[in-house]
Amino acid sequence: METKRAVTGTVVGGIVLYVVGYLIFTKAFASFYAANAGSATGVDRGGELLWASLVGNLAYAALVTYALARRAGPWSLAEGARVGAIVGFLIWCTVDFIFYGFSNIANLTRTIVDPLLELAHGGIGGAVIAAVVGKMAGGKS
Repeated sequence: METKRAVTGTVVGGIVLYVVGYLIFTKAFASFYAANAGSATGVDRGGELLWASLVGNLAYAALVTYALARRAGPWSLAEGARVGAIVGFLIWCTVDFIFYGFSNIANLTRTIVDPLLELAHGGIGGAVIAAVVGKMAGGKS
């Protein structure tokens, strides 16, 4: 994949993932996350470190962009959503269950639900990445 497409997918995807993540996790499901915290105390920062959130979302978008580039065929919205959903689910299933295994940050309910919500979060990010990068000159669309 050419650099311009990789950077575009990463930047556009990172912005979309940040906004969609804010809407899902901070607005729509904030009370669920608060109610299903583990017994650990003092782990909530009390405020977001914006730069760290942006770096994480850019890395997430870069991974989705890379996964899309490795497969054959056109970058359709549906394929972008599928790839993004799978990548997001696998990332957060990994992180959540490892954290559950060695910490008290979340209870088992939250550990199970979080990766399921990533199906929507990553799917939307992947769909937008596929739509934008797939339409670029030389894109697979």
